[in-house]
Amino acid sequence: MAKPLIERDGAPKLDPRGRKVKILATVGPASRSPEMLARLFRAGVDAFRVNMSHGEHETHAETIKAIRALEKDFHRPIAILADLQGPKLRVGKFKDGKAVIRHSGHFTLDRNPEPGDETRVELPHPELFGLLSKGQRLLINDGKIRLKVISADDDEIKCSAEVGGVISDRKGVNVPDAEVPIPALTEKDRKDLAFAVQQGVDWIGLSFVQRPEDLAEARKLMGGYGALCAKIEKPMAVRRLDEIIELSDGIMVARGDLGVELEPQEVPPLQKMIVNKTRTAGKPVIVATQMLESMIESPAPTRAEVSDVANAVYDGADCVMLSAETAAGDWPEEAVTIMHKIARQVESDEGYLPRVRFLDTPPDKTTADALAHACMTVADTVAISAITVFTGSGSTARRVARERPSVPMLVLTPSMRTARRLCLLWGAHAVATKDIGSFEEMIAKGKRMALRHRFAEAGSKLIALAGVPFGTPGSTNLMHVVSVTGNELEKHES
Repeated sequence: MAKPLIERDGAPKLDPRGRKVKILATVGPASRSPEMLARLFRAGVDAFRVNMSHGEHETHAETIKAIRALEKDFHRPIAILADLQGPKLRVGKFKDGKAVIRHSGHFTLDRNPEPGDETRVELPHPELFGLLSKGQRLLINDGKIRLKVISADDDEIKCSAEVGGVISDRKGVNVPDAEVPIPALTEKDRKDLAFAVQQGVDWIGLSFVQRPEDLAEARKLMGGYGALCAKIEKPMAVRRLDEIIELSDGIMVARGDLGVELEPQEVPPLQKMIVNKTRTAGKPVIVATQMLESMIESPAPTRAEVSDVANAVYDGADCVMLSAETAAGDWPEEAVTIMHKIARQVESDEGYLPRVRFLDTPPDKTTADALAHACMTVADTVAISAITVFTGSGSTARRVARERPSVPMLVLTPSMRTARRLCLLWGAHAVATKDIGSFEEMIAKGKRMALRHRFAEAGSKLIALAGVPFGTPGSTNLMHVVSVTGNELEKHES
């Protein structure tokens, strides 16, 4: 089930995945042991998600250490995404621990700290009082209970129950029809973010994003380290999506939370819209939540789940994510394996490339974008094995990936931080290697690396994309097509 180790140069490595979409797996009790992490990585995981909503910092530190050890074992960069919990709105407590709200009955949320009953309960969030107005909705317990506001003032929010049911202590509250005036970062999130930066994680997932300003504080606390992924899970975020994409390094389509605050049928077209807008901006986009949900308990997915994953791949998403399937499920390795197989199958479909290119991503009027676009055209015209991209920051790789070329990208960078961040980027096989100083060195190194990482063989043609002078950010101005003789590794060492 797991891909076998390939012994090369005296060190165990993995062959390229053979797919362009990436797999992000959540770490939890079912997967945090070093042995299981290795099995998941060999089965196809490209990046791991550490969910800061659960577990202690000590446990997360052990997980991060184990993932970094995997990098050394496999000589492959691995991205780590620390996903912050974000603020949670919750009701107070009940006299008996729970109560029943009658269908079509009245129910009041107030500021009275006394335990609640079937008619009322405390809402310990003063910022919501005076915010809501008649006709707006309150969703409790992931939308299982649906209330509509009759009237609201500074002390009470009186509602009618569109959908009643059992409500219990501290159940979550969603407010889909209003922009809630609370920051995206709680005190816990600030501590978790500081910990994640100290641990050197590669991506920060920011929850509860409603507006572009929510990204500013996280950026400040990150201090220039790591990349920021905005999770789109609130209708308010969708309304200002363009601004949020512009200020983030990547986007996650958090479909579970979106599905609570929106009607279920609204989520699929929104998913496609978010993917398209993020792709157009040249930034990685992750499709997340309930992709193979039944595999928490079952060794095989449903046909609908397989189609769901396949559709995300057909849409050109950079990355697909597993949540509880790998964090707490009974079949974590099997979930990764089937996701890997689905992606391979879709990408081998002759209709795949036309579909992912159906989205028009016109290049910006820059030399770098023009050359990235030219790489795609050349690869479609000439029998090219791979595009070798030399980059320090990763921006050139993102430009090439936005074009969705027909061949893989071998990204060579002197920065391990950049190599790790690119583990979420479509089509990128990143390698941290010594920097280059001349055109001749670039060509020679590109050939050797393509042979060593099995992107080329004798007779293969490669595209080399770089910037001169070397080491200057934003200077991409050179594209060169080269032929591989096959004996480059015998003559040199890298």
